[in-house]
Amino acid sequence: MPTTITETDRVAVEDTSLTGFYRDMTAPERRTFWACFVGWALDAMDFMIYPLVIGTIIALWQVQRDTAGLAVTVTLLASAVGGWIAGYLSDRIGRVRTLQLTILWFSVFTLLCAFAQNFTQLMILRALLGLGFGGEWAAGAVLMGETIRAQYRGRAVGSVQSGWALGWGGAVLLQAVMFSLVPAEEAWRWMFALGALPAALVFFLRRYVAEPEVSAETRAREAQKGDQPKIWEIFSPDMLKITILASLLGTGAQGGYYAVTTWLPTFLRTERGLTVVGSTGYLAFLILGSFAGYLVGAWLADRIGRRNLFIIFAIGATVLVVAYTQLPISNEVMWLLGFPLGFFASGYFSGMGAFLTELFPTRLRGSGQGFAYNFGRRIGALFPTLVGYLAKTLPLSQAIAIFAVIAYGLLLIAALLLPETRGKVLHADA
Repeated sequence: MPTTITETDRVAVEDTSLTGFYRDMTAPERRTFWACFVGWALDAMDFMIYPLVIGTIIALWQVQRDTAGLAVTVTLLASAVGGWIAGYLSDRIGRVRTLQLTILWFSVFTLLCAFAQNFTQLMILRALLGLGFGGEWAAGAVLMGETIRAQYRGRAVGSVQSGWALGWGGAVLLQAVMFSLVPAEEAWRWMFALGALPAALVFFLRRYVAEPEVSAETRAREAQKGDQPKIWEIFSPDMLKITILASLLGTGAQGGYYAVTTWLPTFLRTERGLTVVGSTGYLAFLILGSFAGYLVGAWLADRIGRRNLFIIFAIGATVLVVAYTQLPISNEVMWLLGFPLGFFASGYFSGMGAFLTELFPTRLRGSGQGFAYNFGRRIGALFPTLVGYLAKTLPLSQAIAIFAVIAYGLLLIAALLLPETRGKVLHADA
């Protein structure tokens, strides 16, 4: 299964503007776009609730920082398993059906988190939630990548990624409202309860979103030949190098992101002296930068290529994290730095979905993309716990910076070693 991209596999980019892809979309492409966009935003809201209430959980149940960070790690480890399984299922039963199952799964377990009676119960429920959380991205990214035409794939898939910033913002807004209306010991439960909203999206998926033709045709051919893809096939000799490097890329991207976003709210409150409500403005500016980063990253993915996007943003994120956490700056300057930090620490994700879609053949696309991205989650999941452990002997700001720099270094190395895939046309037999 060759992964080399020839000139015949490329198409000319027709409209290079950021919104050009949307103006030229067909009705099925737009329905798929909005279904995945909303799904990813709500997925983000569910995941980011815990980092926002982690300080309350620590105080309420007298949990140590490293143990509290372990809950994030367990969620991400479970999401890695869920992503690989969902990717494999999407190759066997279809992208849309798998997406429906994963959304229902993480919605139910987000709701159940609201009823946890101790930290152990909450951690178990978060782990089960993680199975659906990881699976949603795996199925949704492949669905988008196969539905959108090659010349617009980077911008379309990257724009869907920007939904994460909106979901994160929704979680921050929900936090500000809930913690203002009810006592902290009840507010966090209401946040989890309201996180069950994504379940309603399944009804839209069932009625309006169709399976991509390239996927349906490939599965029909395989069924006719009795040759179904194997879950281990991505480790075959001709695919092993791509699988390893793509997994390294995912590790760097997610390790840095989770090391920063998991502990940043706690850093603002403990080392900068901000209250829960007072930190909302700082997080809001960070999220605005994140949203802008996703959109610009989506445009750059088609404009300068996937690899160049990763290289530029990995370097920028490294510089910004060190500046934000290590320089002796005022809270006002830190507020201003939040925008470029969010921009560079999130924007590279815009190229990830399209890039992984293009690296793997259609037969193995779900399995390959699901494994590589979620292997990154599995290893990146260790970073919040490691930050918590290191924060026992070092300031939290230094612990965040150390692991973020390591992660962005891995992202840079993988980007330099992988091939460029911009403009690759997807085929049913490849």
